[in-house]
Amino acid sequence: MKREAGASLRPQGRPGILVLALAAATAMLYLGWAWAYGEPGFPLDDGWIHQTYARNLAHHGQWAFNLGEASAGSTSPLWSLLLALGYALRIDFRLWTFALGAGMLGGTAWAAQRLTAGLFPDARRLAWMVGGFCVLEWHLAWAAFSGMETLLFAAMSLILLERWLRGGRGWDMGLAAGLLTLTRPEGILLAALVGAAMAARGPRQGRWLGFGAGLAALLLPYLAFHWAVAGSPFPNTLYAKQAEYAILGGKALPLRLAEVAWAPLIGAQLLLAPGFAYAVMHLARRRRWAEVVPALWWAAFIGLYAWRLPVAYQHGRYLIPSIPILVAYGGWGTWRLVRRCPLPLLGRAWAISIGLLLAIFWALGAQAYASDVRIINSEMVQTARWIRQETPQEAVVAAHDIGALGYHGQRMVLDLAGLVTPEVIPFIREEDRLLEFMRLRSADYLVAFPSWYPWLASRPEMERVYEGTEPWAIEEGGDHMAVYRIRWARR
Repeated sequence: MKREAGASLRPQGRPGILVLALAAATAMLYLGWAWAYGEPGFPLDDGWIHQTYARNLAHHGQWAFNLGEASAGSTSPLWSLLLALGYALRIDFRLWTFALGAGMLGGTAWAAQRLTAGLFPDARRLAWMVGGFCVLEWHLAWAAFSGMETLLFAAMSLILLERWLRGGRGWDMGLAAGLLTLTRPEGILLAALVGAAMAARGPRQGRWLGFGAGLAALLLPYLAFHWAVAGSPFPNTLYAKQAEYAILGGKALPLRLAEVAWAPLIGAQLLLAPGFAYAVMHLARRRRWAEVVPALWWAAFIGLYAWRLPVAYQHGRYLIPSIPILVAYGGWGTWRLVRRCPLPLLGRAWAISIGLLLAIFWALGAQAYASDVRIINSEMVQTARWIRQETPQEAVVAAHDIGALGYHGQRMVLDLAGLVTPEVIPFIREEDRLLEFMRLRSADYLVAFPSWYPWLASRPEMERVYEGTEPWAIEEGGDHMAVYRIRWARR
């Protein structure tokens, strides 16, 4: 155990070099494909939210989306801080963000390899294969270049679990748990699970104190800031997203679980699902409870989203951090099942099929990434640039998708999704109350997809003055983002 805890943290030998080479190839494929489709960018509007916070912090010293308004709207303060470093160093923001994403992809693969080696010491070569699988897995590759904190959260959760398995010191696990929570608020759930697992192992006062001190050193300032700014302990996004999609909670829980769990299974990892079940049952039968903890986290993570935010859109973006754990258990379990298969030909076909699907979805994922970037650029980014060019500098703009608008539009924004304007959260889906809120806040323009606010879009106060022109969103079954001048709010 001690030898493992002190082992080098750098990629070693040919397997490590191969994983790095695959990460570089993934970056070239995904970014190159997006470049071929047009201007590089992000496949999610939310990626621009982080850029806005980062730029305002680096250039103006303000933790704000709208300059002059302190805000608790960043889901991931740690990711925004990392992005701000690039602005402070005057590095092109896309180059910096994509480099961080590539690093997080490699870091996730490395952490998955370390976790697999800790779970199954008899399969070290397989552990590197798990790392290689993660580098090529299309959800993870898509997330790496999305401008989002997804893979930072995935890597940090794997690191915390790996430290737990190898008997890490309490304070370094506490710091890892704190950083994980600063990356996404649901990280506190894994911190609680690791804390409970430590308690189940038996009292070790020094380790407990170290864990608590490390966690509190980062968590208490985080909670205090959000409480001071927004009156709640976590970022506004934690509450806004749940309120916005509360209607989905009316579905039966088994249906929600199925929908949420299915999204991250699409790809070669679907063929690892039997191996995942086999590996977990194998460990449980042998009462190797410490090695079951990562699987408990996987189940808790899926269950949390099925319970509170049962959405699977954008390729299951919220569930992507669960994939490396599925691959770790599923890789080992599949390896064992293939070796024990009574029909060797069937076993080889199973293994070959996994490799082929991995490569096919790797390429399909690059195409999906490029298509998503093109839609965001043609709808959100172009609309935001129109706002900047065609509206008065003092205009107040209400919008549901605020990321590109905040970054490129550079106007005062009222966020109808509640991320940076939490006052709307209690009536986030009530269009009549949103209209009254815009009236009280003297909004001059509304920017939205008409299908999202059909009643608002049809109101006589709304004069459509711009809409997107590119066909990409329409081809995907959506509609064009539109800009409405609100006539009663003219100045």
